[in-house]
Amino acid sequence: MISTAIRLARVGSLAELIAAALMGLGHALLVVFALVPSLEGFAVVAAVTYVADHYLHERDSYLINRLAKVRAGLSIRFLLRELTLVLLLTRMDLGDGPVYLAIACFLFFYSFQAAHGALVTLIRARRRLPVVTRNVDLARIPIPDAPPEWLLSSSARKVLHLDLAAFIGLLVSAKTGSLVYGVIGTAVTFVLAFAYTAVLVPFLRGSKTPPRADVVLAGIDEWLREYRPETVLYFSGSKESAYQVNMWLETMENLRTRPMIILREQVILRNLAPTSVPVVCVPGGVHLMNLDLSTVRVALYAANVGKNIHLLRVPTMKHVFIGHGDSDKIASVNPYSKVYDEVWTAGRAGRDRYAIADVGVLDQDIVEVGRPQLAPIRTAEGAWQPDFDGDCPTVLYAPTWEGWDDNPGNTSLILAGENIVRGLLTAEPPVRVVYKPHPFTGTRSRKAAAAHARISAMIEKAAAARAADPKWVTDTAAVQSARAELARIEARLASLGTASDGEGDEAVSSRDAVADPQGEADVRRLKEEWNAAYWRSFPVWEHKIVTGAEPRLYDCFNEADAMVSDISSVVSDFIASGKPYAVTDSAELGTEEFKRRNTAVRAAVILDNKADRLGELLEAVRDADADPQTEARRDLRQYLLGPDDVPSIDRFNAAVDALAAGSRARNEGQEAAALELAAIPRQQTGVQEKDGQVPA
Repeated sequence: MISTAIRLARVGSLAELIAAALMGLGHALLVVFALVPSLEGFAVVAAVTYVADHYLHERDSYLINRLAKVRAGLSIRFLLRELTLVLLLTRMDLGDGPVYLAIACFLFFYSFQAAHGALVTLIRARRRLPVVTRNVDLARIPIPDAPPEWLLSSSARKVLHLDLAAFIGLLVSAKTGSLVYGVIGTAVTFVLAFAYTAVLVPFLRGSKTPPRADVVLAGIDEWLREYRPETVLYFSGSKESAYQVNMWLETMENLRTRPMIILREQVILRNLAPTSVPVVCVPGGVHLMNLDLSTVRVALYAANVGKNIHLLRVPTMKHVFIGHGDSDKIASVNPYSKVYDEVWTAGRAGRDRYAIADVGVLDQDIVEVGRPQLAPIRTAEGAWQPDFDGDCPTVLYAPTWEGWDDNPGNTSLILAGENIVRGLLTAEPPVRVVYKPHPFTGTRSRKAAAAHARISAMIEKAAAARAADPKWVTDTAAVQSARAELARIEARLASLGTASDGEGDEAVSSRDAVADPQGEADVRRLKEEWNAAYWRSFPVWEHKIVTGAEPRLYDCFNEADAMVSDISSVVSDFIASGKPYAVTDSAELGTEEFKRRNTAVRAAVILDNKADRLGELLEAVRDADADPQTEARRDLRQYLLGPDDVPSIDRFNAAVDALAAGSRARNEGQEAAALELAAIPRQQTGVQEKDGQVPA
């Protein structure tokens, strides 16, 4: 019941749930104790609300963000506590002195708070750059150091807490009957608030702020002319979609041409994985359209979004849709793809999808380049074999997103998810379940969010039951050692700056974030070590719910012996492993029709919403003779992902080179045509001059 309450409240732990309850109940009790009045009870409850509020902020609790949405934000909570103090002083009949002092104190205090907030906002605005970068040399742009982090980080919360001195002083005055303590506390609050506000003023001087936008943009253009990027990866999206660009980073690093990444949202930049490729984040469309991208010959697009138009308008480069997955979903044959010069697919299957869909993408504009990102996926042939007594196979359940509409075929989560997970949890012989939902799960559909919560509860309950069963033995020493190693690796990664809280100064981060090949190699090595330690940090039979960026989906592929999923690129990618898999026909089209419509399921066990055939998948995992799809999976892998004889990255590079050559030829042809047109006498072109002027 407690775990259900934690999920419903969307807090991270029981401690957060208790703190939230104490804070909410505490503010109600403050009113009660003020009316009674009870000085001691009021003081104790006020202290509890201060501590609970501070704890939730330090944990960055989801609840804190939600309170602001219901008009119970940070300032309101502090103001409520201060108003109840005024009410307490009034009810205690201490005379007008303490009441007037409290009212005057808090009125002036909030004046300082407003001034402080205005200064912080102005400083942040003046330090904001029109372009934020990574791995770009900005030495030519004079960017001064940022104000000390303690001044701006959580500044609103810090200045509000300065009321503590006045609050305590007034309470002591109420207890002792002497106004002196209230005056002293108020004076301390005023001095601290004034000092905190005054110390910010120097950072508004010109020498403390970056140059104007036009100077910064000119510096970026100068760098572009020196670096001469040839291939750009362009991306726009929400925080949750960062994985769509992260999957292409290694490919960009392995290009033979000079690469660059263009992002449109800083939230994507903050969630971008480490890379050595220069990154330019340009939120403003006008700024992007005025950048000097004259040397770029190929632009790659990982998603079909409206902001693509800001780069698609440039005729001197060739535009390619590479997507962020290869599947039988309708998104893989989006009619929007007609706007690109070419569409690159993994294998023959992608080409055939466009031919069947007939959405206007011409066959000659499709190029099969494979899937370079699949290199980390380990292939496996043959049945699962136990490594020791008590070992059991792992089955990954990776349902896809519910989509933009309520089509039952979008995801198995709502109609079949609980049946699938229940079947896996009760399977005999037993298996381990790893559940990795899509990052967008529940963002649009309440039914999907509710199904996810129920499935998570089922897995947590089964994991607890298995842990309490003595037949499941835990190598405690090995698990503890792995957890200690995880902590060490995470500390090392944090020291290398791989995490971001979103509050860093963008000007300084752009100035200082330059490529560090050795550091990037260390980060990759540490992440590989982290992944290995993660899977060792709990027993090999323990059911697991995996959310967030780490472990990656491909890491889960390598850990799993089989997978259950839906129609999505997840299925196409898993086929690279050669392992058995099942796909859910959530729309209940029937096996034959489902296979006819969806290429990637032709070597799968097809499940209906009851998941009755789940046993066939589990038999195929344990017994190669019970797996009739082995050869079909090999053939399907080549059809979906392309041949294995040439590495996919080589095919990708060849496609980039060919298209870049076409772009250069087009531009040279345009220049030649313009020169030829300029050489033709005006009389032959029909242009008449009058009074020395050529009409527009």
